[in-house]
Amino acid sequence: MNQMLAMRVFRCIVEAQGFSAAAERLDTTHSSVSRHLQQLESTLGVRLINRNTRRMSLTAAGERYYTACVDILDRVDAASQAVAQERERPSGLLRISAPLVVGTLELAHWLPAFQQRYPDIQIDLSCSDPFVDLVADGFDVAIRICGPLADSSLVARLLTVSPMVMVASSAYVFRRGLPRSVAELNEHRLLTFASATPWSLVNETGESVSVIPDSSFHTDTISALHACALAGGGVAAFTLATVQDDLLAGRLVRILPEYTLGVRHYYALYPHARNLPAKVRVFVDFMAEYYQRKS
Repeated sequence: MNQMLAMRVFRCIVEAQGFSAAAERLDTTHSSVSRHLQQLESTLGVRLINRNTRRMSLTAAGERYYTACVDILDRVDAASQAVAQERERPSGLLRISAPLVVGTLELAHWLPAFQQRYPDIQIDLSCSDPFVDLVADGFDVAIRICGPLADSSLVARLLTVSPMVMVASSAYVFRRGLPRSVAELNEHRLLTFASATPWSLVNETGESVSVIPDSSFHTDTISALHACALAGGGVAAFTLATVQDDLLAGRLVRILPEYTLGVRHYYALYPHARNLPAKVRVFVDFMAEYYQRKS
């Protein structure tokens, strides 16, 4: 027996004041309405309605059960309506995990526009470079900048692919000169992220050459690396998406623009594709639009 359906039929019988009227409202037959009531009474082990050929009335148990049915069914309908409204107008708390570079260098470029478009979504943003466990840590979506992702149980949507470019501040270039070749690059201070591993430079024809950075500066955060580059500390490598505004404003300049350090992929990761919450869907779509405009 479908108890929820039987409850709706019982409520309709009471409010329509009869089996035939209830059947008409429900667009079904008199016998179907009677069968649902019989099954409900059999499951509950009580008589809910006293009836004969001329009239019907609720038993004491039926009156109590009717009051409970109205409360339960109204709550269920209200919950369904709320979910439907959320699907039409995304809302609620959206927990996002993002790299520090997104939180410190890119946030101001996309957050105001997103909040203006979706004012009913509240954002809880956690910034850290290590990968998090979305399910265990309770995140709705994560943005990650990395190489191609290995197979994962997570859904991964590629937002953009951005080359890793070398940059330095105008002040640094004025002081130290602009390197014209890889050989000249070896004479400059190279600022590194995480560790001083060799830089593998690739030119437009696919030829690669390795450069070993000096040990003058390395950091485990992109924001600190960015600050050091802006301060004239040396040459650093970032994704073009990260420093595009600095390049346009003249705060940073490209170094050996014919070379890159490969590419990085920007992904939006989320646990499930089926029945994706509207707040997650619109955020991922918005970020895809944002990075497409930047590329």
